[in-house]
Amino acid sequence: MTEAAASLQSQQSEIEISLRDIDLRSAALSGLLVLAIIAALYLAKNLLLPVVSALVLGTMLAPAASFMQRYRIPRPLAAVAIVVGTFGAFAVIIGLISAPLLEWTSRLPELATLLRQRAAIFERPLAYLSEAASYLGLSSGVPLEWPKIEWVQPTLEFVSPTLAELLLFVATLVLFVASWPDLRRALILTFPDRSVRLLTLRVLNEIEESLAGYLLTVTLINLGVGVLTGLLCALFGMPNPLGLGALAATLNFVPIIGPVATFVVLLAVGVISIPNIATALLAPLAFAVLAFLEGHFITPAIIGRRLALNALAVFLALAFWTWLWGPIGAFLSSPLLIVALVIKQHLIPDRDPAIPDL
Repeated sequence: MTEAAASLQSQQSEIEISLRDIDLRSAALSGLLVLAIIAALYLAKNLLLPVVSALVLGTMLAPAASFMQRYRIPRPLAAVAIVVGTFGAFAVIIGLISAPLLEWTSRLPELATLLRQRAAIFERPLAYLSEAASYLGLSSGVPLEWPKIEWVQPTLEFVSPTLAELLLFVATLVLFVASWPDLRRALILTFPDRSVRLLTLRVLNEIEESLAGYLLTVTLINLGVGVLTGLLCALFGMPNPLGLGALAATLNFVPIIGPVATFVVLLAVGVISIPNIATALLAPLAFAVLAFLEGHFITPAIIGRRLALNALAVFLALAFWTWLWGPIGAFLSSPLLIVALVIKQHLIPDRDPAIPDL
């Protein structure tokens, strides 16, 4: 009996070791698959970026096409009208931003000299700070330099798509919005099992509803941010408050990065255009308060009722997609996170959401 028990125990140990090896191999293969997918997304970004952007935006705009279709407007005509209207609104925003931007660009050497002169007021506090750091042994001995702007040209090249990418985006967007009901029906009928078809239908409907609700809610919030920013700029004597408000509304579509960029622009414009430094800081500080309230209270309170987006998950998704696809990836980070969250909720539902007390 002892030998039989020892043999059984040895067999169990071998089975556990083999299962552990299988788990390790599965984890390694899964990791390699994830790395391969990330590499493919990066290497094929010139093709995938316009296509994925069109699919995400098309899913957001599909309910509007369905609404127009209920009033006997042909779906293809509704798709073209929606896309033209979207690009028209975008062109209006670009017009509001481009006029002051071109003016300031033509005066760039003069403005750079003026900015250096205005920044001289910070030299004495920075000198005291440098002396204190040297006294504490924290000084590196490296003189303070102005930040370099080598990133501007690559960023502009990335934001400005080629003609082929733009045509691919527009064609994919129009065709997707026009044929979305047929595509959804074909995708559902791909699965033979009825329960899987119902699950696929629920997932697609919730993705469409969530993305459309997200776009509408965020657009209204950003319009409010733009209007309030323009009013603050006008109140504190900033030049071209209409263009600055449009810039704030546009950049606010990119989480975290957009408000920071708007604050930097308002700070630079205020320091250059307003002689009094204290007065020049009023508009940027007021916008910082507005952005803090919007980002931490208003938007979470509204969107959180529909989708529980974790702040850490939003930040990590923003960092990942920005690193992978640049500024457009930053815009797509939250919608792609919403899609992943919806799929996870349906494929891996919470069996027991109640967590016991620790």
